Amino acid sequence: MPSRRAFTILLVAIAVGTVIGIVVMWPGDVDAPVAEGLAAETERAKVESVTYRACPEPQTGRCGEAEVRLETGPEGGRPATLPIGGGAVEPEIAPGDEVRVTRSADPSLPGAVYTLADFERRAPILWLAVAFALLVVVFGRLRGALSLLGLGISLVVILAFVVPAILDGSPPLAVAIFGSLAVMLITVSLAHGWSPKSLAAMLGTALSLALVALLALGFTDLAHLTGLASEEATLLLLGGADVSLEGLLLAGIVIAALGVLDDVTVSQASTVLALKGANPSLGFRELYTRALQVGQDHVSATVNTLVLAYVGASLPVLLIFSSGEIGLLDAVNTELIAKEIVGTLVGSIGLIAAVPITTGLAALLAQDPGASPPAEAS
Repeated sequence: MPSRRAFTILLVAIAVGTVIGIVVMWPGDVDAPVAEGLAAETERAKVESVTYRACPEPQTGRCGEAEVRLETGPEGGRPATLPIGGGAVEPEIAPGDEVRVTRSADPSLPGAVYTLADFERRAPILWLAVAFALLVVVFGRLRGALSLLGLGISLVVILAFVVPAILDGSPPLAVAIFGSLAVMLITVSLAHGWSPKSLAAMLGTALSLALVALLALGFTDLAHLTGLASEEATLLLLGGADVSLEGLLLAGIVIAALGVLDDVTVSQASTVLALKGANPSLGFRELYTRALQVGQDHVSATVNTLVLAYVGASLPVLLIFSSGEIGLLDAVNTELIAKEIVGTLVGSIGLIAAVPITTGLAALLAQDPGASPPAEAS
């Protein structure tokens, strides 16, 4: 029967392979002009008054002006007038709103013209992030703080490796797999330590992630998903990025599945070892059967969560199709909908497979005297 040492050696091999993969695909100086023309430098301003009037012909709707006070930039502290309305699709603003404005003239010239760019959202986002971090630390204490550290490292891996490597021309699926494995190894180790529970969870996640990648690769090919259906894909092509859009679609499916897999595998490994701690006489078969019953309940709830997450992300698209004359079967056949269905089903299959895989690994580990199940029960 496999021992903890065998599992450890296998996990170390996966970790070494992950490091080698990341080193090989580490991006150089990425010079992809994808974002050029998509965003301009903006300044913060506060709306002081808004006036509307009927638009002059041939325009329809309401036109108007917003008086703002610039808070940043070379003219910070000065007032400015923004044209608003006039048929353009832009948000409603009101006195007191914090907005971002774009200067459309040379800063060295007088009489600069400003236009509305967007709302200023960073302050509420920051406060929400602070509230989230505090709640995690209060309820999770040390483990919660380590989870936050793992989250920060995950974002670093995504922003410093995954995104630049894809822009640098590396295969998106390979980048996503190695990046996901790195995130998994770091976050699970930080949050749960290097223990039998972590070993089983990380190995279960790695195997399930490989299954998700294989299924995604096979069914995107069978369904002829090209990755060309979204506006973002068009922007990438117009920006001259040397990126495989089909590979990008595959990478998105793999990364999206990772977070749910981590949750399921850690829960299953923890359940098995808690059962062993409560009753050390339980053998492999009983441990596996009892923990699998918990896993079945967990899967039914998590699959529903996964599906609703995809539906929520695709809600505007669903509204567009439901308001038109296109039938359900025809809508499902369009790539905008089909790619979400494939992503949901592939992720759900990987999630379901993760339960027996991780449960079996944890049950095997629990038979090893070195697993120390009583400690895991706490």
